[in-house]
Amino acid sequence: MHKPSTKPPTTPEEINLDVLENTLSFYIRTLNLAVSRDLDACLDGLDVAKGTGKITTLLLVDDYPGIRPSVIAHLTMRDRSAMGRVIDQMVAHDLIRREVSQEDSRAQELYITEAGSALAVRIRELVPKQSQDFFSFMPEDEQRQLMDILRRAYRRIVGLA
Repeated sequence: MHKPSTKPPTTPEEINLDVLENTLSFYIRTLNLAVSRDLDACLDGLDVAKGTGKITTLLLVDDYPGIRPSVIAHLTMRDRSAMGRVIDQMVAHDLIRREVSQEDSRAQELYITEAGSALAVRIRELVPKQSQDFFSFMPEDEQRQLMDILRRAYRRIVGLA
């Protein structure tokens, strides 16, 4: 690490990131911000733009009719109140609907609506393309390698590995 000069920097190139330079969490957080902004721009005008958790919720509800919010919350690493807000927004936009579970009247089940199903089709086209375009600076073999590393980390964190 070098000591900052006494003169304040005027360009980003003059900055040393200190200990962050070699910290995975710094790069993961900043990449998350950048990829989220790019994804929001790609999905501008769609009911799943802006915010996190809506795309995952939409796709899981579409793939698993009757899925419980607690399962989605676990997979998206959200607490109950945050998951409730995501679901409330999606219900208000007529993308999903809630039903009381026949097996446990305390539990909710989530189902896709026609509008939600149509949006899921669009999302399945747009999201992979956005990811491919965003990371196009990286060779495909490196993308696969990074995906493998991130997938293993995610699965371990949420208890799937």
